[in-house]
Amino acid sequence: MTTRHWKILIPLVLALVTLVVFWQVRDHEFINLDDEQYVTRNPHVRGGLTAGGLAWAFTTTHASNWHPLTWLSHMLDSQLFGMNAAGHLLVNLLFHVANALLVFLVLNRMTQALWQSAAVAFLFALHPLHVESVAMVAERKDVLSTFFLLLTLWAYWVYSRSPGIARMIPVVALFALGLLSKPMIVTLPFVLLLLDYWPLGRYLASERPVPHPLPAPGSESPGKKKKQKKKQTAEGPPAPPVRKKSHAAVPWALVTEKIPLFVLTILSSIVTFHAQQKGGAMSPLDDIPLMKRMGNALIAYASYLIKTFFPQGLAVFYPYPASLPAWQVLGSAALICAITIVAVHFRKRFPYVLVGWLWYLGTLVPVIGIVQVGMQSMADRYTYMPHIGLFIAVVWGIGELAGRHASGRKILAAVTGIVFAGLTVATWNQLSYWRNSITLFEHALRVTEQNSLAHLNLGVALNRAGKGSEAAEHYREALRINPNTSGGHFNLANYYSSTGRKDEALLHYREAVRINPRYASAYNNLGLLMMSERRAEEAIPYYRSAVELEPSNAGIRYNYGIALAAAGRLPEAIVQFNSALESRPDYPEAHNYLGMALLMQGNREEGIRHFRQALWLKPDFAPARRNLDNALGNRNAQAPAGPPRSR
Repeated sequence: MTTRHWKILIPLVLALVTLVVFWQVRDHEFINLDDEQYVTRNPHVRGGLTAGGLAWAFTTTHASNWHPLTWLSHMLDSQLFGMNAAGHLLVNLLFHVANALLVFLVLNRMTQALWQSAAVAFLFALHPLHVESVAMVAERKDVLSTFFLLLTLWAYWVYSRSPGIARMIPVVALFALGLLSKPMIVTLPFVLLLLDYWPLGRYLASERPVPHPLPAPGSESPGKKKKQKKKQTAEGPPAPPVRKKSHAAVPWALVTEKIPLFVLTILSSIVTFHAQQKGGAMSPLDDIPLMKRMGNALIAYASYLIKTFFPQGLAVFYPYPASLPAWQVLGSAALICAITIVAVHFRKRFPYVLVGWLWYLGTLVPVIGIVQVGMQSMADRYTYMPHIGLFIAVVWGIGELAGRHASGRKILAAVTGIVFAGLTVATWNQLSYWRNSITLFEHALRVTEQNSLAHLNLGVALNRAGKGSEAAEHYREALRINPNTSGGHFNLANYYSSTGRKDEALLHYREAVRINPRYASAYNNLGLLMMSERRAEEAIPYYRSAVELEPSNAGIRYNYGIALAAAGRLPEAIVQFNSALESRPDYPEAHNYLGMALLMQGNREEGIRHFRQALWLKPDFAPARRNLDNALGNRNAQAPAGPPRSR
């Protein structure tokens, strides 16, 4: 086969193998982790692509991030597939396939090294650490941002061949789209500086041989040439050609050309910091001291490295350790320093090792935990883009060492086949754990220790499966590990409330809001608990707090309206019902209660309109039918039951 044929065959095989290995995601479900706030319980996303959704996507910091393009992609999926998880996950898979193809195409264009580029692309496509980025719907931001990052690299390769403002515009535009998908790629300008060094060769001054002037044709006789040749033989070999240094590009020029990219990096970092701080996702230094964060960062760097070569014990969540053993911190620091020293020492002979290693170290900086966001010590998904650099260093380095001898090349080919087969099996197995929330968090508990979040989320999944008592055991275990888990108190309170143990439920709801004063659902459920005992006046402050935290939550507005109506505050109740319908026009229960409140105020025609709207949305809605019949004066109609009154 010719090289041209291989350039066609490799992408086809790469795409096919990736699709086959990951195809099982079509049978998977949404996960009760980030999938809920991103899709399944997000009314803006569930509503599909709308003008209101578009405005929300560009103005919200929901989920403690600003990534409007990611929100729009989820909205489009909801428009196309509804709440069918298979459609959302297959879109993730298609982006992953596209990214693997782009890894191959970009590297091959930049290096002209066909087989090394193919090896990096297959490692990227099939590594088990990348399962999370594909198998969790909420990680669309990973595959989407990497897609635009790789397109940016392609555009930059085009620019590097003939620099100019017109060719820099696509680079800036694609980078901006990537940042609108996930701000983790803010380090891209530094990656481009690495690529300038290798393989683009733009970083250092090049040396070009300048040949000696040649005589004009016929100016030298054959005899003179022979004499000159004899003289050279007697005096030794001829002097090497004179080399003239040509400063094609200097480092400062390479930096200044990227100023628009650095500006985008700074702006994105500021916006992200504000969004995460506003959302309460950033842990204060009082909770996790700086020295502990730095120690965990060193261990995370080493752990990612170890899991790259030995992908065992992978979990959806790695709990932050209570303490960090000194030997782990020092050992990780020693490993990182040793590799860095070797890469720097051999940078002239093996420049790709230094470039790949610095790519890995640098692109992990935004998520390594110095600025701690969330409760995890590390996450598999964070390796998705940094792995490209690490794979470059490994593949080109091993290829250089093994390619010097024919036997080495044969051994390398055999080992490569074994490695890819092993990764395929490991990825297939890892994907199976992501089938649903129960299988995922049961696996997490098998491979991690003291994992409060895994117990909590497994409990939620079991409760939804109708196994409330088993769920409660996991809630209690989550609280044993971490008594300050607000979600543990909230879900245990839900269990107690459903089993009639209202005093215990009240205790845990109040503990949940004490730990997390921004827990809107806990305030809402406190209101529901008060209303179940017909204590509307006591419920109202809880609902007010919930509405202040989530003003666009139609369900909370609806509950607040019922409490106000029960307390006899009908004008305020009408305001809340109308606000609920502004957020969710297709809310039949809100239409029904609004109609009741209007009817009680004497506004019969407007009340009838809302009863009819409720029935149009939900034709079998019996309460709305009874209320409409009563409003129309049907003699056989039952009197409508008004909002419950407080005692």
